[in-house]
Amino acid sequence: MGIPNKIGVIVDSFQAGLRGGLQKAREVGADGVQIYAVSGEMDPANLSASARKELRGYIASLGLEISALVGDLGGHGFQDRAENPWKIEKSKRILDLAVELGTKVVTTHIGIVPEDRNGAVYAEMQRACEELSTYASSLGAYFAIETGPEPAAHLREFLDTLSTNGLSVNFDPANMVMVTGDDPVRGVQTLKEYIVHTHAKDGIRLRAVDPREVYGALGYEKMDHAAIAGMAEHGPSFREVPLGEGQVDWPAYLQALQDIGYTGYLTIEREVGSRPEEDIAGAVRFLRGFR
Repeated sequence: MGIPNKIGVIVDSFQAGLRGGLQKAREVGADGVQIYAVSGEMDPANLSASARKELRGYIASLGLEISALVGDLGGHGFQDRAENPWKIEKSKRILDLAVELGTKVVTTHIGIVPEDRNGAVYAEMQRACEELSTYASSLGAYFAIETGPEPAAHLREFLDTLSTNGLSVNFDPANMVMVTGDDPVRGVQTLKEYIVHTHAKDGIRLRAVDPREVYGALGYEKMDHAAIAGMAEHGPSFREVPLGEGQVDWPAYLQALQDIGYTGYLTIEREVGSRPEEDIAGAVRFLRGFR
């Protein structure tokens, strides 16, 4: 097929700390890395100007680049008006950090976009996302929403209400397969103008599941992270599996990305399993098979 895309890995998936994960990313042959930048040493508040410069230099010395940062602040995304002031402010600081480290993309979950377009939650999400979209555009950057919580067509309609494309899409085909049952190939066509980053992940849908059980929603408590990880590994509703072993039609999906002219990263995410390094190395080999 001859795909043009670089291959990335999420450093945190190695479960080896920041420096250890960066080393492992080089060892498995990745071109780039995505890093969580929410808490701990990667929290923007904990990284001085000199530390940012040193980290960027260290990553470059390994022959890597940053495909994106993860800026997911959890909770209900941007559904809660009371929580949004600090979340918006912190998201802006993560966007600033991304640009300083040499990437234009921060990926996140904004919460499930409600079906009721006239409701208070929809309006609050729209207000918060408009502010973040405008800010990202002012930096020449993107705040990229991960697909999965709602059908691609509904997400597209929400994005179209914003004044800039600073709010764009981190396309995750496995989330679509596992949670909404959406077709990733059709989803790529639906969201084509907004896709700025992708996650390479695979999965199997075992039965229909309410997205609120997975992602939560204001007034609807989701399972904790451990329970979600258990579901992703053992069912009963869906299961995350190594690349090529799930229901994502990789030849058709990668062809769809080529058809829309996407040349960005395919960044491997492995959220379950006891052998992350082995699974990630296998995923790199799998994707290289399409080059």
